[in-house]
Formats: sequence, C-alpha cells, structure tokens
Amino acid sequence: MSAVRQEAPSLRGHRPAVAVDTAAPSSDTPAGSRFHNSLGPRRGSLMQEPVLVLNATYEPINVTAVRRAMVLMLKGVAQAEELHSAEVHSAAHSHRVPSVIRLVAYRHIPQQSRALSRKNILLRDRNTCQFCGRVFPSSELTLDHVVPRSRGGRSTWENLVACCYRCNNSKGDRTPEEAGLKLARRPRPFTLHTSRQLMRLIGHRDERWRKYLFY
Repeated sequence: MSAVRQEAPSLRGHRPAVAVDTAAPSSDTPAGSRFHNSLGPRRGSLMQEPVLVLNATYEPINVTAVRRAMVLMLKGVAQAEELHSAEVHSAAHSHRVPSVIRLVAYRHIPQQSRALSRKNILLRDRNTCQFCGRVFPSSELTLDHVVPRSRGGRSTWENLVACCYRCNNSKGDRTPEEAGLKLARRPRPFTLHTSRQLMRLIGHRDERWRKYLFY
C-alpha cells in the first residue's frame, strides 16, 4: 500500500515557512506583552484567530495567529492595517486585536517557501481526495504516493496527494491507471498563486481582508 498514514521520517520536523503560523512567542517576546483578555472561554480561540500578513508593499505573504501578530507589532516589525473590535490587555496597556498587519520593512519571499509536510499537502489539495473528489476532515485523509514507493516513487510535491482511506485501499500498491482511478489534478508544488488561494479560503469570512486579496 502506498499511503503515508503518518508522516514519513523524511517529512517530519518541518514547519511551513509561509502558512498559518500559530507558534507562541517565547524568549523573544517583548517585556510586558503577556496578553490576557476578558472574553472568558474565548480567550484561547481569540489569540489563535488568523491574521493576514502583508509585505511592506501591501502584498499578502502569510497568515499568522493573533498572538504572533501582536508580538510582531510590539517589536516594531509590523503595524496594524485593519483591527477587530475585541481588545487584549498587557500589564500596562490595552490593544485592539489586529485582522491585517503590514511589515515595516520589505522582506523577500522565495518562490518556493513551503516545507513538504502532510499538513501542507492537505492544504494544497483543500482536504479533497484527489481520486473521488470528496472533501474530508484531516483525520479521515491520508497521503498517497501516485507512483508507489515500491516502484521507486518518492515523497515529493509531485508524487504525494490527499487520499481518503477507501480510495487508498482501492488503489493499493498500484498506479492510478492500473487501479482504474483518475487524478482530479496533477500534483504540483506550492506557488504564490496557490498560497493566495489558501489565504482567500482562510479569510473568506473576514471582509477586512478582501481589498488585499480579492482583486
């Protein structure tokens, strides 16, 4: 069977460079920036809400979490362009929660900047099985090697696709053609266009993002 039910060793330990960055700040967190708010159970979810990150030229380049976005603002690396009505509080100040931030200095973004990982493959394929076309939760999807590993298939962007367990069992250790299956689309690496599409999907519910993404 050619699926990767858990990430292969060669894919472990990689974090996407341009993705939903939910890493909490550690030792580089500025003094006085330990945030809290008065929203009760919503506190954790609020701090993980997506924030659109723009380059200094207003080009959308990333999606991060509220907590990380506010740390970037406090460090002077970014400034808010759009704000939510909710507030969070540090030891001495209240801060409006950002929806869109912009980097103060221009940052060069490589054309290919996403690490190869299970999460990013599922993001690229939009949690859609590439054989039957159905959308599934991440827990109900696996990765399939289009050309099986037993045939020399490698763990690459061009040879890994999201696949439901039923299609994976049907395909087995065969190529799609041998199994009578057809790929929805040819798998490709992430591009700037792919990242923009994902940003649109993540930010669809926030109208503050639209003028930066929908054009």
